[in-house]
Amino acid sequence: MGKYFGTDGFRGEANVDLTSEHAYRIGKFIGWYYGARKGRKARVVIGKDTRRSSYMFEYAIVAGLTATGADAYMLHVTTTPSVAYVTRVDNFDCGVMISASHNPFYDNGIKLINSRGEKMDDETIADIETYLDGNLAALGIEGDVPSAKREELGEIVDYVSGRNRYVGYLISLAAHSYKNMRVGLDCANGSAWNIAKTVFEALGAKTFVINAEPDGVNINRGAGSTHIDGLRRFVVENHLDVGFAYDGDADRCLAVDENGEVVDGDKIIYIFGCQMKREGRLAGNKVVTTVMSNFGLYKALDEVGVGYEKTAVGDRFVYETMSQNGYCVGGEQSGHIIFLEHNTTGDGLVTALQLLAVLKRTGRTLTDLAGIMKKYPQVLVNVHSDNKAGLDDCQPIWDAVAAAEKELDGRGRILVRPSGTEPLVRVMAEAETHELTQRVVDDIVEVVKRELP
Repeated sequence: MGKYFGTDGFRGEANVDLTSEHAYRIGKFIGWYYGARKGRKARVVIGKDTRRSSYMFEYAIVAGLTATGADAYMLHVTTTPSVAYVTRVDNFDCGVMISASHNPFYDNGIKLINSRGEKMDDETIADIETYLDGNLAALGIEGDVPSAKREELGEIVDYVSGRNRYVGYLISLAAHSYKNMRVGLDCANGSAWNIAKTVFEALGAKTFVINAEPDGVNINRGAGSTHIDGLRRFVVENHLDVGFAYDGDADRCLAVDENGEVVDGDKIIYIFGCQMKREGRLAGNKVVTTVMSNFGLYKALDEVGVGYEKTAVGDRFVYETMSQNGYCVGGEQSGHIIFLEHNTTGDGLVTALQLLAVLKRTGRTLTDLAGIMKKYPQVLVNVHSDNKAGLDDCQPIWDAVAAAEKELDGRGRILVRPSGTEPLVRVMAEAETHELTQRVVDDIVEVVKRELP
């Protein structure tokens, strides 16, 4: 992680941690870096979610881009995976998504995507941070990046056609009609609000939608994948076959079965690992998970002979492991699921469509498919800390972890780590009973609060 950019972009409270000046300077640097520096016009595609501040940041980035001669192609409100898709397929130099994902409306973020549709490499991010800090000499720049003049100024292009092409791509992925399937969609008042219903209805599903009326300040508020109880009730009350909940930028998806039970990312990975193995499509006979996946997932995968690899938390690390080894499916408990043959990032809409395909092919309910995996009780507590960087060297915390591990005696696990995007230390444990799990977490949390306020 850098000074400004974490594992999922530059994120913070709008006009406090992340300002329009930051956005303008990022746009200027990208326009110069991909264009004037190489002696040609850069082409950059931009999407945003429904936060009120997303418009401010969009205009600031576009101003910076065009000021240095780059052409800015605007997708308007769209999903993060759609930006990754369009960047890759339409040969853009760079993609920009303005979103803070599952965070509340007053936060926002800037995610940068390279020409291959992947999250931006660390070296380029480091150069951007150097520029934001005004250390131009370190970049070999005198004064500032040069501004374009006259006909060299960049153009602004309305590129809603790119978003529409992505919608068409999603529809093309379906090998089945979903006629007579009753599907619930919780769009989190975010990026999926004007895409999800269109896709599912085009495939014949009867859709029932909630939280698809964004007003700039209600994104993720009591809605979506981080507040899924509303969808659980909605599915049961309307006798639906399945429900899908997205986050603010729709790169994650959680499911709800016909009984209102949550099917999280671990269970989704389990379902696809088993199905792809049966169909002979599971490359390397492995799925990719993160260290946050439930211990019950690994026990269930062992029982069916599916292997797995673990990465650090963050879908970029899942993607890197998948692409380096040719694995086809992986993701996070939170619902970031990557299907490498379809996209380079977690894509909530692709996940939902692929899950519906499994239900259609097997003729089984989601309850049947997900119920085989038994989760260990898990407790996760997020402790606010402005000093999270000191976690590695804080011996009292690790002494508390060691004491808790001794108490578990191999009957569970503990994970303590800093958040990659927020001022938090995450304390997680899994054990055979909820009471034991809660106790060991509470003991560690008390030490974290004391040592890293």
